[in-house]
Amino acid sequence: MKENINKGNQSPSLGKGLRVGLFVGSFDPFTIGHHSIVTRALPLFDRLVIGVVGDQVHKPNMQPAEERMKAICELYKNEPRIEVKPYYGLAVDFARQEGAHYIIKGVRSVKDFEYEREQADINRQIGDGIETLLLYAEPELASVSSTMVRELQHFGVDVSAYLPNP
Repeated sequence: MKENINKGNQSPSLGKGLRVGLFVGSFDPFTIGHHSIVTRALPLFDRLVIGVVGDQVHKPNMQPAEERMKAICELYKNEPRIEVKPYYGLAVDFARQEGAHYIIKGVRSVKDFEYEREQADINRQIGDGIETLLLYAEPELASVSSTMVRELQHFGVDVSAYLPNP
């Protein structure tokens, strides 16, 4: 899938001089935890790109990227500073392509922190100054993960409490 679903009228070429952040993930599904990170990161940036991992990644029962992107676009349809796009390859390369100087990551636990710290170190080395901004999960959301939501869905549990309302 090469189609972009953009929110807002900005393009990467207009990103010069703007504070651009990139929030990447598979977002399968996009949870209230992800929504919290976006809500808290948005005031820091002029433009926030939500990069949805394309269909090259295969997880069990993974929704197609286009469906995941449409759900996120619906959620932020009234926020012109947010763009939703698929990405393929390294997040740091996508950040460069979008003119983003910051990659935003959510951290729920020490385990997440260690993983994200290692990724941030590598991204800083290969990313020509691209930094990673870690935002800690709100305590009441620390147990919410896409994996948990998918597993509950698999067993027929109503997961609406874990998904943001458009």
